[in-house]
Amino acid sequence: MTSSNPQRTTLALLQQETSSDPKDNLQRTLTTTKQAAKEGAQIICTQELFATKYFCQSEDHTNFELAEPIPGPTTEAFQEIAMEQNVVIIASIFEQRAAGLYHNSATIIDAGGELLGIYRKMHIPDDPLYYEKFYFTPGDNDPGFCAWDTKYGRIGVLICWDQWYPEAARLTALAGADILLYPTAIGWHPAEKATEGTAQHAAWQTIQRSHAIANGCFVAAVNRIGLEKPTNDDGLEFWGQSFVAAPSGEVIAEAGIDTEEILMSKLDMRQVNEARTHWPFLRDRRIDAYDEITHRFLDS
Repeated sequence: MTSSNPQRTTLALLQQETSSDPKDNLQRTLTTTKQAAKEGAQIICTQELFATKYFCQSEDHTNFELAEPIPGPTTEAFQEIAMEQNVVIIASIFEQRAAGLYHNSATIIDAGGELLGIYRKMHIPDDPLYYEKFYFTPGDNDPGFCAWDTKYGRIGVLICWDQWYPEAARLTALAGADILLYPTAIGWHPAEKATEGTAQHAAWQTIQRSHAIANGCFVAAVNRIGLEKPTNDDGLEFWGQSFVAAPSGEVIAEAGIDTEEILMSKLDMRQVNEARTHWPFLRDRRIDAYDEITHRFLDS
């Protein structure tokens, strides 16, 4: 569907706590999606891997049983809501693409129910309690970073660890995205929270606000909440605080640390053109001087 280039769009981010029952998580998220639509949302985005606990805290082959194909039951359930409620939906799914091939993916569903595409997470972390390389193949999206025309605007989708990379945000913006959406699952190691927690959260929000400024677009990150301890470790305390930043970098909506919320934000899409005109970073890029950005490291 071709974008109608609306001047204003209402965005909803679904910040939730997950249970150990995937069916319950799916049903609650579907219900919350309908509620957001009834409250006036036009673009609705789930948190990362909303249907399950964050299982990547351990390397366990049984967790692959949680994956499903796209299209599949979850995609179809959201397509039905998109059709009934006339809303755009971005839904995060643990995707089984083929036998032994799994991705951390997001479906992009237009108002009317059409599956516009799939974004497969490009940057895959491997840190303590974030053992995603065991589960997920990096995305081979074609092109790698892209944008989709929807009824309510041109959007780009990236996922969690992608949010730390200015290259990913820039290329998605260059593809025409006016809104960058980041389904997310990030939190504190409880033992580090007292000493490192404030700085970690500040860094997470700051890097994404900088994407908004550098690219003259809206940025929205939707995170989960709650302490999850699937192993004998202390677990992860997800810090919530889903937020939306304007093209100026200003945070225009923010959720709480430990509350389930439908975070609604009205976006004046005219701000994108205004920001890119008055702060013409895209105009002044020295594309003739950036060839070395594709090198792993510049050896002296």
